[in-house]
Amino acid sequence: MFDPGKQPHIISSVCVPGCSFGGRFYSLEDTWHPDLGEPFGVMHCVQCHCEPQKSRRGKVFGKVNCKNIKQDCGHEISSSVVVVQVTVCPSAGVDDKKQTDSVLDSFEYFHEKGKEKVDDLHKSYNDRSYLSSEEVGPGESRTDFVAVLTGVTDSWLPSSNGVARARFSLTRTSMAFSITYLRMDRPSKITFLDSDGTTAFEHPINSKSSPLPSICGVWKNLAKPLIRQLQSEQLRISMTTSTSRQEEVEGKIIKHRALFAETFSSTLTSEEENSGMGGIAMLTLSDTENNLHFILILQGLIKHKDKGEKQDKEGGELVYRQHVLREIRANVTSHDPDFAEVLTDLNSRELFWLSRGQLEIAVATEDQDPQHISGFITGRKSCDTIQSVMSSGDALTPGKTGGVGSGVFYLHDNGTLDYQVQVAGLTSDFLGLTIELKPRRRNKRSVLYDLTPEYNKATGQAQGSWSRLEARHIHMLLQNELFINVATAHNQEGELRGQIKALLYNGLEAPRYELPVPLAGHFVSPPVRTGASGHAWVSVNKQCHLQYEIVVAGLSKADDLTVNAHLHGLAEIGEIDDSSTTHKRLLTGFYGSQAQGVLKDISVELLQHLDQGTAFIQVSTKTNPRGEIRGRVHVPNNCEFGTRGGMEEAEFDDLFVKDPEELKNDPHTCFFENQHHAHGSRWTPNYDKCFSCSCQKRTVICDPVICPVLTCSRTIQPEDKCCPICDERKEPKDMKAPERVDELLEGCYFEGDQKMHAPGTTWHPFVPPFGYIKCAVCTCKGSSGEVHCEKVTCPVLTCSHPIRRNPSDCCKECPEEEKTPAGLEHTDMMQADGPRHCKFGKNYYQNSDNWHPWVPLVGEMKCINCWCDVSIVAANV
Repeated sequence: MFDPGKQPHIISSVCVPGCSFGGRFYSLEDTWHPDLGEPFGVMHCVQCHCEPQKSRRGKVFGKVNCKNIKQDCGHEISSSVVVVQVTVCPSAGVDDKKQTDSVLDSFEYFHEKGKEKVDDLHKSYNDRSYLSSEEVGPGESRTDFVAVLTGVTDSWLPSSNGVARARFSLTRTSMAFSITYLRMDRPSKITFLDSDGTTAFEHPINSKSSPLPSICGVWKNLAKPLIRQLQSEQLRISMTTSTSRQEEVEGKIIKHRALFAETFSSTLTSEEENSGMGGIAMLTLSDTENNLHFILILQGLIKHKDKGEKQDKEGGELVYRQHVLREIRANVTSHDPDFAEVLTDLNSRELFWLSRGQLEIAVATEDQDPQHISGFITGRKSCDTIQSVMSSGDALTPGKTGGVGSGVFYLHDNGTLDYQVQVAGLTSDFLGLTIELKPRRRNKRSVLYDLTPEYNKATGQAQGSWSRLEARHIHMLLQNELFINVATAHNQEGELRGQIKALLYNGLEAPRYELPVPLAGHFVSPPVRTGASGHAWVSVNKQCHLQYEIVVAGLSKADDLTVNAHLHGLAEIGEIDDSSTTHKRLLTGFYGSQAQGVLKDISVELLQHLDQGTAFIQVSTKTNPRGEIRGRVHVPNNCEFGTRGGMEEAEFDDLFVKDPEELKNDPHTCFFENQHHAHGSRWTPNYDKCFSCSCQKRTVICDPVICPVLTCSRTIQPEDKCCPICDERKEPKDMKAPERVDELLEGCYFEGDQKMHAPGTTWHPFVPPFGYIKCAVCTCKGSSGEVHCEKVTCPVLTCSHPIRRNPSDCCKECPEEEKTPAGLEHTDMMQADGPRHCKFGKNYYQNSDNWHPWVPLVGEMKCINCWCDVSIVAANV
C-alpha cells in the first residue's frame, strides 16, 4: 500500500477538519511517515497520526502526533528500482520530470475522481436515474478493501507459485468478497485471521470444481472488534489447497483509495517455481483524456537486505506480444514496494489492445539476481452482477406507463459484453433498444450500441453479444455510467430507461445469470399506471426455503410519501388467484432500492403454486397498498411435503446464524433461556407456549399469542398448542367448521400477521420487525373485509408522577399500583425468563444464572464469571 507521506498537496476546505504537516493536508485518523526531503527522505521508522481533538466549543480539529517505531522496523530498509513495462510504441516515452509529476498526479486523480465535477450538463432532462454517491442512503454505503495473496515464504511447506487477488466490500456488518487466483489449484479452504493470528472466520468452498478460477462469498455479522481490526488493516486472509501438492497463499487486507475508481486490473505472477512473488495492478482511464492511471501493489518481489548491501532499482514495462511499448523506472523499498504511475496519451492501437485484454504489464528488479512478474490487463473482475432495471419514471421525459424492462450483462476478458434483455407493458409499438451515454443536452441522445436487430417482438426479449467495446466503453460500463433505453412510437426518445450498474454479490443461491422476474404495474390486477418497475431473482433450495432478491427503480419521492421515511413499501408473495389470499406471505419491507432474504416457513400450497407458475411477487406502497408492481413467478421444485425443517439450514441465511460463537460475538444478539438468539429471529419460549418472543437488538420482546375467535359450538385444547381448536368429532358432517380462522371465507386479512380474522374480532396489530403494537387495537368490520385500527385510550390517572412500568407498555400507571417482583405478569416480561432478580447492564437474570460480562469496545470477558445471587450480582475472576 502506498505511503500516505508521498501524497500530493491537497487544498483543504476551511470546513474540513484535519492536519497540516510538511506542506501537506491529512484527514482525521490518517497515518503517514514524514518526508524530510533531501538528503534524508522518508523516515520509515517514524509514524505520524492525525488525531481528532475537540475544542471547548465542541469543534473538531486535528492534532499531529508522531512517534518512533524503530522497534517495528526490524532491520535496514532496502530500496530497489522497479522497471514497469507496458507494451506499445517506443516513441511514447516519458522524461524523468514527467515521471515524478505523474506519481503525484495519479494520487490526486484517484482522490479527486470521486468528487462531482462541474460541467456544462443541462439539467432540463430527467437525470434522476444517474445515481451519485450523495443519493445512496446510509444503509447502502460501503467500504472497499483489497488483498494480494502470495506464497508464504516462512512456512515449512514449499512456497507457492500461486497469486490471488481479493476484493472486499463491507456493508453494515456483512462483507462480500470476490477472489480470483492464478497458477494454483482450486482452494479447499479460505480463512480470515485476526490480529492475533487466530481464525476469525472460515468460508466453506464447494467441493465441485468450478470452471472459473474465482471464489465468491459473504462473511456475515462481523463483530465490532473485528470491524475495527478490518478498518485498521489488522486482518489477514489465507487460502490453502488440499491436493497432493499442498499450497498456501496469504495476504493482508488493506483499504485503498484507488478501489472506487478501478475499472481495469491485472494479477502479476512469476514463472519461477515456489517463488512466493506476485502483485496486482489497479488501473483506470482519465475521464477526459486517454491517460491510463495505475497503482501497483507488490509482494515478495523485493527482498529485505542487510545493512551495507548495494541498493537496487526496479521498473516496469507495458508489453504487447513480447514487444515493449513503454518502460518506467521507479525507486521503491522493501518496506513499501508499491507505486503509482500514469501512461499518458495512449494511441488508438494501445486502447484497442487494452480493450481486448492483450496488453501485458511486467515488473522486474535490476540487480544481480533480477526478479520478474507479469500479467495481462483486463476489465475489473468481480462476483457482482451487472444489471439494469428500466422504468418509465427514469425515462428522459418521466412518465407513468406501468411498463418494465430488465437486463443482465456479462463482460468477458476479451472485451465482449453478453446481454439478456426483456421488455413488457409498452403503451405503443416498439421502435428501438439501445445502450447509451448520459446525454449532455435534452433530446441529444448519444447511442453507443443498437440492440434493436436482436429484439424479438413476440417474446419481448433480446439476447446477444456486443463484441466491439472500446476501452473507454469498458471503463464507463464498470463506473456505472452507461444506460439502456427503450423507444416506442409514442415516446420516440424513450419510454423506459435504466442505469446499467453492478449489483453487489450477496451470497444467496438465486441464479443471477438467468433473466429475473420482471415486476411492473402492467401485471397488477387491475393494471396500475406507475413510473416504478423492478425485477426479482427467486429460487427454492434443497431445504425448500425460498431465496429472493428484488431490485426496484423509478419510485417517485413526490408520489410516494413513504419514501421520505426511507420505507418504499412492502414486498410479498402469493398466489395469482385473487379470490383467496390464504397463501399470501410478507417477504420484507423496502428501505432502499433492494430487498433480499430467505423465507423458510412456506406452506405446501404456496410451494405448489411456485412449481406451477401460479404465484406472484409484488411490491405495495402507500400510494398503491394493493400492489404497485407485480410479476409472475415460476420456480420448479420438488417440495411436495413442504419445508424440510429437519434438514440442515440454508448455507446463506440473512435472518439466523447457526454458529453459537458468531452469535455470542454479535452485539445485536439476545441471551434468553440459556440460549443466544439472532437479531430479528422469533421463537416460542419454554416457560409458556402461549407467548411469542422476538430479538430486537439485544432486547427480547415477549407478547401473548392472541387466539382467534372460533365459530364452532364445541372446542378442544390440544396439549401441544396454545389456542383451542374446533372439535370436528362433535360437529355434524354438514356443519363442519374450518380448523383455522384464516381459511374462513368471510373476514379480514391483515398484512402484519398475515392471517384472516373473523368478523367482529379485535387484536393488537403485529408489525414486523417491531412485534405486537400494544398501543393500537384493530377490529374486523363485519364481512366487508375492512380492518379498522385505532390507538388505545389510556385511563385518566390521578397521581402526579405516573410511570411506564415497561418500555413496551402503552399506558402509564401510578407508582402506588406497582406490584412486587413475584407478582409480575407475563406481559411485563422483556428480557427475563421469570421474575426479574438481577440486572446487569441492559440485561436481566434470574436467581442462580451465570454469564460472562460483555464490555463495550472489548467484547465478552471470558475470564470473568458473573452470577445472580438473590438480587445481588457477584463476579469471580
